[in-house]
Amino acid sequence: MALPLTAAHRRSIAIAFATVLIVCYFMTIGHDDNYTSFKTLSAQWSIPKDSAVVLDVKQTNETPSQLTSSSRSKPSPSFGNVIPQVSPPPRRANATLVMLARNNDLNGVISSVEQLEARFNRKFNYPWVFLNDEPFSTDFKRRVSVLTDANVSFGLIPREDWIQPDWIDEGRAQEGRNNLVRQGVIYGGNVSYRNMCRFNSGFFFRHELLTPYKWYWRVEPDVRYYCDLDYDPFLFMEDNDKVYGFTISMPEWEPTIPSLWSTVKDFIAEHPQYVSPDNSMDFLSDNAGDSYNMCHFWSNFEIADMDFWRSEAYTKFFEYLEKTGGFYYERWGDAPVHSIAAALFTRKDQIHFFKDIGKLWSCCFVFILVTDPFAGYKHAEFAHCPQGKQWREGHCSCDPNDNFDFAQNSCLRHFMRLHD
Repeated sequence: MALPLTAAHRRSIAIAFATVLIVCYFMTIGHDDNYTSFKTLSAQWSIPKDSAVVLDVKQTNETPSQLTSSSRSKPSPSFGNVIPQVSPPPRRANATLVMLARNNDLNGVISSVEQLEARFNRKFNYPWVFLNDEPFSTDFKRRVSVLTDANVSFGLIPREDWIQPDWIDEGRAQEGRNNLVRQGVIYGGNVSYRNMCRFNSGFFFRHELLTPYKWYWRVEPDVRYYCDLDYDPFLFMEDNDKVYGFTISMPEWEPTIPSLWSTVKDFIAEHPQYVSPDNSMDFLSDNAGDSYNMCHFWSNFEIADMDFWRSEAYTKFFEYLEKTGGFYYERWGDAPVHSIAAALFTRKDQIHFFKDIGKLWSCCFVFILVTDPFAGYKHAEFAHCPQGKQWREGHCSCDPNDNFDFAQNSCLRHFMRLHD
């Protein structure tokens, strides 16, 4: 027989039932939270290594300050998060590509920039500097800038660095020009060409757009580059203690520099301290410096250290040449001036022959007699084309049989004997 429930019994049962419901509820909530946390942690541990986050500036429009602010407002990454991996930027030299050009050279400039970008600079992105004795046109700057992703600067050459100095005896200079014209010398009567040779000899490396740089690669209009260059020649020069690099060497035409070597000998006699003990005199002379064999590195291609041109030795050397007026009374080119200085004031192992750079530049030195066709690096169809393995690995488009290296008028053998 069931006992009747009192009011006290009913209150006790109600309290017990409510307690059971509350305990069950909190157990359910706790179980869900733990499960959610477990799922989150499991997902974090399951991220594969190859899915590491890569920072890419193209993927965010935040400024650096916004990135800092937003990062402070976010919780610290929990255990298991992947730390972003950022690769250091590739090593680069303090270098630039430089071209002296005029507005009417535009088509040749475009050809050269296209070639060098495709074969080399698209991979390395070195800046370009273009210099002109007149302001570059808007069209010139627009059409050249679009050819590269690298920084491009256009500079005006200061008038005092370009024009014939006032102290030059114009009557004597005119007679010198007339004399070369009578001999049929290319640019014999051209004052602007002399301005260019003098500027390249003593002033280009002082231009405000070039003073921030140490290394330069000189590029000319109407150049064709035949081979891929997959390494950085600037870093090669820097790492191997080089000063001057070339691709072609040949004799200068003697009527253009009749007094240059005697002037050089006078300078050496007065300043013997600037001559390197391990110099390259045997490249310049076949009789220990008594006379000049006319060999020089063709300066329409140069990869070189501008700090050498800015050095005390070269500065004194150029100033000595300058005061004689030989750039205007005769027709001293920057190629023999650079070559003589590099050969005498550096060690012979600091001059480098870039045999793997295939290049062709077309211009006008028709006074040099040749018997073979050339292709590769061209100034009046003179060329350098890499050989053998370097020709294959560079995917060179030049004919390796058409090469100026050891042609009759090449001075490369004089350079090679320095190292024999």
